[in-house]
Formats: sequence, C-alpha cells, structure tokens
Amino acid sequence: MNRLLLSILLVANFTLNAQNPDMPSDFLSKEWHKERRQKVREKMPPNSVAIFFANAVRNRSNDVDYIYHQDPDFYYLTGYREPNAVLLIFKDKQKAANGSSYDEIIFVQPRNIMREMWTGRRLGNLGTKEQLGLEQAFDNTEFKKYNVNFSSFSEILFLDFYNDVRNDPRDSADLYDLIEQFKVKVNYPRKDALSVSREQPKNNLNMEGLNTIMDDLRGIKTKEEIEMIRKAVMVSCVGQVEVMKAMKPGMSEREVQGIHEYIFKRYQAEDVGYPSIVGGGHNGCILHYIDNYKPELSSKELILMDLGAEYHGYTADITRTIPVSGKFSPEQKKIYDLVLAAQEEAMKICKPGTKFSDLYMATAKVINKGLAELKVIEKETDRHLYYPHGCCHHIGLDVHDRGNYDVLQENMAITIEPGIYIQENTTKDPKWWGIAVRIEDDYLITKDGCEHLSTFAPRTTEAIEAMMQQPSPLDNFKLPEIDKSDPRKK
Repeated sequence: MNRLLLSILLVANFTLNAQNPDMPSDFLSKEWHKERRQKVREKMPPNSVAIFFANAVRNRSNDVDYIYHQDPDFYYLTGYREPNAVLLIFKDKQKAANGSSYDEIIFVQPRNIMREMWTGRRLGNLGTKEQLGLEQAFDNTEFKKYNVNFSSFSEILFLDFYNDVRNDPRDSADLYDLIEQFKVKVNYPRKDALSVSREQPKNNLNMEGLNTIMDDLRGIKTKEEIEMIRKAVMVSCVGQVEVMKAMKPGMSEREVQGIHEYIFKRYQAEDVGYPSIVGGGHNGCILHYIDNYKPELSSKELILMDLGAEYHGYTADITRTIPVSGKFSPEQKKIYDLVLAAQEEAMKICKPGTKFSDLYMATAKVINKGLAELKVIEKETDRHLYYPHGCCHHIGLDVHDRGNYDVLQENMAITIEPGIYIQENTTKDPKWWGIAVRIEDDYLITKDGCEHLSTFAPRTTEAIEAMMQQPSPLDNFKLPEIDKSDPRKK
C-alpha cells in the first residue's frame, strides 16, 4: 500500500510540475524565438537544412557536473535551456508521415520521474510545444528513427564537432548519441578523411555557413535583447558601486568578488557572464586573472575588477579600477587618466560606419603618446606590451558575442576597454611597477552615434574617490573569527 501511494504521489507530482511555477516571467517570448528561427531560414541557401545541437553537460569532478549552460545559438533559436537536444530548421516545407507539412523539428530529453527528482524538472516534448511554441517536438529517443533523406539536400549546414562530449551509458539518446546518429545519417567523413578532405568526393556538408548566418543575426540586437543587456549592465554597475563603497585595505580579492556576485544574485541574475577577474596590485597585470586568491589588499594598490552579470542569458562586461585606499596616488592617477582619455577618444567616433580597427587605433594613439610623455616608453612608435589587447568586442549571449568585426552598425552592443599594464621590472623607473588600469564600458550603437549604457558606475578619478567616501551597507557586517590553528595542538 505504501509503495502504491508513493507511486501515485510521484505520478501526480510529475504531472503537476511539468511547468515550473517559480520561474521568472520576463524571459524572451516563444514568439521572439520563432521569429529568430525564421530569420535563419531566410538566410539559408536553397534546398538546405540547418542543424543545431544543445550544449554538452560538462563534468566538474567525479559525479559532480558544472551548472549547465545552454549553447547560445541553441538558446537564441529556441529558448530551451536543457541538454541532450537537437534542432533542425529547413529552408523548405517537409512532409510528415501523417501528410502534414513542417519546416522545423526539435528532439528533446523526455520526462523522467526519477531523474527529475534528482536534477530538476524537464519540459519534455509536450512542455516544449506548449511553452516554447515548437509544434514538431519529440523525445530525443525518436531522433534515431527520424528518416529524413539528408542526401536530398543541396547543403546540410552545421557547426563541426569538438571531441569533448562524454557518453552517458545510462542514456541512449544523450548528446553523444545524438551526434553519432547524425553523423551516420549525413555520411559524416571519417576522422582520417577529414585530414585529407581535398582528396574526398564533394558532398553536401557545410560546416562554415552557419557561422556567417549566426554572426549576421546575433551581432545586431533586437529591442528585446537590448532590454536584457540593459538589465545585465545595470546590475553589474550596481556591483561596482557597492564595492567602491565597501572597499577597505585588508580585504581579500575573493571577498571583493563575493560582493559583486552577491549583488548579481540579489537582482536575480542567474550567473556571471565569464569568470570574475579581481586583481589587486600586480595581479591586475594578468589580463584574465581569475584566481582571485590574494588574502589581503594593500592600501598602496589599485584593484582591477572586470565582472559582468548574466541576466537571462545576456551578459554585461564592465571593468573599473579603483584605489584600495580610496585615493589615487599621483602615479596611479596619471596612468588612469591616460586610459580614460584613450577611451573617450574612441567614444567620439563610436557610430555607424566606423571601423572596429579605427576604435582601437584611436585608443592606441592616445596611450602611446601618453606613455612617451611619462617616459614609460622612449617614443610613440615604440613597440611594447603595456597595451596588449584590442579595445572592443560585441556583447550579448556571449561576453565576446557573435557579430561582424568590420564596421559598426545600428543596434550593435559593444565594449570599449583600453588598458595599461606595467609589470614589475619592465620600466627604468620603479614608481610605475605594478600599476594596472583597465576601464571598460558597454555601448549601444544608435542611428547616428552611441549610447553609453554603463554610466551608473563612476569612471573618473574624482567620481570614484567621491563614491568611495560613501557609507556602505556592509560597514557593520561582522562575521565571527575562524581559528585557523591546528586543533590537535590545543
């Protein structure tokens, strides 16, 4: 009787919870995703099919996986946030077995009472139809039997595979199996054949065309995407402001990271858009420093904080560099103001028609001239590594988002992020050593200029110092001391 009752309760719970009542209500709509699929279809060549696979589940260690993150292209086209799925978009209508026609079909992981108890609710094929508006939705176990004639298409568009998808022996239709089944269906070349592809007969496999299509689409943001980016940017700016208020000598890099990321969670941002970079002193000279281990920040140091909240898939990318003491030293201020001047020079020409390369050249010219005047380099034409990276990239579903890098176009969302990094023992005068400054802001390209999206976070030395004098809600937040001594010695 108890087993019967348990079974009834499980089935009831399984049925009732097909939809999660606790989800936010401001995700992109199913109509928006449908419109994006149509845009892909319009760009596809005649008599073609495009195939998109969900992202892989990544193993963290032993029986623990990383938190799942959907492939951005797949999310863009479907809104589906689960693994083990494949989407097919057809240029032309196809005939189903029952005589109906369709131009898209998706295979998703099926409902499973026991698995959902452990790892969370699944939409299943019915939930995918109802909530995401994909009328032709089937369990992924059906993909193996799906017998569309791929040889009849002039082109089969898909992105080539990396060999980093693990096979789950408990699941006969996981991503690994879906890919293997697809390879059989399309006569995917053997590994040794790929290396000598020029000697192989021509086929209809196109592993490059989708990159062009998706770059063209995702590089130009819709109004709905812009709203998501605005939210992510504002959340990230609030994080920078609250850290400015809370900053004190003696704090650790990881504590600073924690304040930022708490702010993100407080505003219901699901994740960070990329590993948080919090570098105090010379650690700021490491461009993608993500250890964030330094246990105690010195009052003599700057701290470089490059963090972005991810809100419903869309990420900001904002960097502020501030003095741990609350006051820039003369040398720190000179380098900071030089980076700021470089950023503002690029902002002057940030508008439709400007080349991405021109934005970089505008920043590099200011930085080289300034470094020569400060005698960090001898002359403006010197080659150096004090500004070793580009200054601009798209933002969106990826922090370095898809998009074309030729000229700026209206409704692109980009960063401008010049920086100067002076490592120890790289200049004759040691007063510059360990100074690392990056200022990164997010911009929306408008009809005749750009909108600076991240103005809420102060970016001049004066505004930063003034903000750092403001009281913080964390000033009176005290935690108990944890004795780190060896308990066996007591």
